[in-house]
Order: sequence, then C-alpha cells, then structure tokens
Amino acid sequence: MEKTAQPVRKNLEKINAVVQEMAGHWPEELELDLGNTEYAFAHRSDQELKKVARLFGLMNNHWLVGMGSKLGLAAIRMHLPFVESAVKYTIFGQFCGGTTLLEAEKSIQRLGAARVLSILDYGAEGKETEEDFNNTMKETVRALEFSQGNTFIPMVSTKVTGMARFGLLEAVSRGDALSPAMQTEWENVVKRIDAICHAAMINGLTISLDAEETWIQQAIDDLAVMMAQRYNRERVVVYNTYQLYRTDRLEYLKASYEQARNEGYLIGAKLVRGAYMEKERNRAQEMGYPSPIQPDKAATDRDYNLALRFCLDHYEEIALCNASHNADSALLQAALMVQRNIPRNHPHALFAQLYGMSDNLTFNLAQAGFNAGKYVIYGAVKDVMPYLIRRAQENTSVSGDMSREYQFVLAEIKRRGMR
Repeated sequence: MEKTAQPVRKNLEKINAVVQEMAGHWPEELELDLGNTEYAFAHRSDQELKKVARLFGLMNNHWLVGMGSKLGLAAIRMHLPFVESAVKYTIFGQFCGGTTLLEAEKSIQRLGAARVLSILDYGAEGKETEEDFNNTMKETVRALEFSQGNTFIPMVSTKVTGMARFGLLEAVSRGDALSPAMQTEWENVVKRIDAICHAAMINGLTISLDAEETWIQQAIDDLAVMMAQRYNRERVVVYNTYQLYRTDRLEYLKASYEQARNEGYLIGAKLVRGAYMEKERNRAQEMGYPSPIQPDKAATDRDYNLALRFCLDHYEEIALCNASHNADSALLQAALMVQRNIPRNHPHALFAQLYGMSDNLTFNLAQAGFNAGKYVIYGAVKDVMPYLIRRAQENTSVSGDMSREYQFVLAEIKRRGMR
C-alpha cells in the first residue's frame, strides 16, 4: 500500500491546507490502496481488458473524438444504418449499463459480486415536451420499483431537465412572474418530482437530483428543499447536489444544514466538483457578471474537501454521497471515517463514480469495506448520446498524454503479463 498511496498523500498535503495537520498520521488500519489494479479490474477478463484498452487508446486521439462526436450525433439523428449497433458495442458498452432496466440488471449483478453498489440513472436529459417529461418520470419511478429490496441499489439519480423545460427552470430561477400557462407547467413539474420522491420513500430507496447550470439551479434547489421538507423527516430520501467548483456552494451547504436543523428534517448532500465550467465562465463574460466558478483547481479542491469534512462532522444529520473521481478526496473521506470510528458501511457515507470510469477508486474502496458504487446509466442509445459524448471528451487528454483511465488499464495488462 505504502508506495502507491504516498504520492496521493503528498498531493493532498500540497493542495489542501485543511488536512496538513494530518500529514504523516494517516491511520495504519485504513489499509486502502487506490492504485491496486488487480482489485480494480478483477471483474474484467483478459479479452475485455484488451477491448477497454483499445477504446481508451482511440479516445486519446483529440481529432478522432472531436470528429466522432459531431458525426455520431448527426448519424443517430438521421437514423443511419448500423450506427446505433456500432455505438452500443463500443463506447456505450463501456459507459452504460444497458438500454433497459432488464439489460442493466446484468451489470448490476456483476458489480454486486464485487461488493460494488449501483446507482441507477435513466440517461434522458434536455427534453422539451410534456410527453417526454412524463415518460422520464415514469421511467424513474419504474427504476425505483425495480430496485426495491435490492441491497446493491441504494439510490436512483435523475436530472430535473429530463422532467422540466429549460426555459421554465430559467424563468423560475430568475423569480419571473409566471403566466397562468407557465404556472400550470411549473405545478406539473412539482408533481413529477414529488411522484419520484414518494416512490423512493415507499420503496425504501433514496433519490438524488443532479445539479445543472447556475441560471436554472435556483429552481432545482427550491424543488430539492421542498422535497426534503416533505420526505426527509425519518430518514434521508432526497439528495440535493452541490457543485463545489462554484464559489458559493460551501456556504450554501452550511445554510442548507442550518435550515434543515431548524425545521426538523435531514439533508442528503451529493458532492461533485462540477461539469459546466467553460460554459459558466463564457456566459459570465458575455453577460458582464462575475464568474460563479472558482478561480483555479486548488480553490475547488479546498472547498470540496471542506464540504466533505462538514458532512462528516454532522454525519448523523447529513447523508453524504462523495460523487468524485478525485483520489485525494476519496482518501481523505476514508481516512477521516477510520479516524472518527464511523462505520465503513454507514448508510450516510457513500462513494460514487461513473460506470466505466475510475474503477481503481470504486473497486478498491468496496474491497476495503466502504460503501462504494457506480452510476449505472441506462437508456436508448439515441437518448444517451449527449452523455456518451461528454464521457469521450472527458477522457481525451488535454496534454496529449495517455488519460488516467488508460494508464490504469495498461498497468493491469502489464501486471497480468498480457501482450
């Protein structure tokens, strides 16, 4: 463990002043090696591992990913023959659990065999019609009913933009006076969100609402608070998502906790760094307001780890989902839990990474006895294409070097003595 974990420790000490007092005092009983590729890829056969290596190798080609993203979307929209099949058996197979819940069940069982949890996420987003919104709601309720009683599925995740029009969320977030038609539209959104939260409660699960762009986030926060007030009385049913690359989210997390404590309910906090940095900065510049995004990565890491600490300081009242691919933050949470004697399998302490990514984190955390899970995205290929394109772009190395994922796969291939 020592050789693999030491660089992670040094990096954490450098970027995060709040943990400097812990330097050199990581608990020996932690026994966690986040670089162990044997555990990370034990669920992969040699043939599967070679396929993953080929895929990540292609995804390191900037030109190929950029061109493929544009052509892929166009081809799907034009219903060109064989395109969906090609996508399904390459990038879809790496990052999605299946096209349906029944298909995803195989992925869930495979993860469960390695003690890894599954967080189901229907991949629809950015819909525009009431029919589409109702379909997303029904599919989410179906996922909650499907998961009832399955100890390896603690949570279902959803995007509010799959159940509400973007323009409506923007108007509500601005505090605009809604026309009678828009008021009715908003009431329908509230009913949809309430339906999925109620389904989560009666089926013994939790539901998390994803964070989105700042100019629609206020409406999502309002929905999350409304649902927490209704459903988080006896246990945490509803999680809101806090994007710590925003300068105001650490304080908002603390304010959310104070409000919940004063009003007698619990909160669920899914912590993420964030997904819309360039879009947010560009919009702020174009419209002439201060950027809501942290000035640099170090500031984001600082607030993220402070938020982790805050949630663990109040773990009996805050259910934490550390939804990050950052090894430093994973190690920090694990070490704090061991130091504070918080049970590794406590229901208020969950680690989560995306399916097909950061297996070194998820599988090693699970092997060490922590609650660690994968976001298992599922849905028709055409519906999840925007998600898949983001994953491809995310894994394209900015510097031209091999991506982090590719490095781990190649290390395991070498460890197995494969050619």
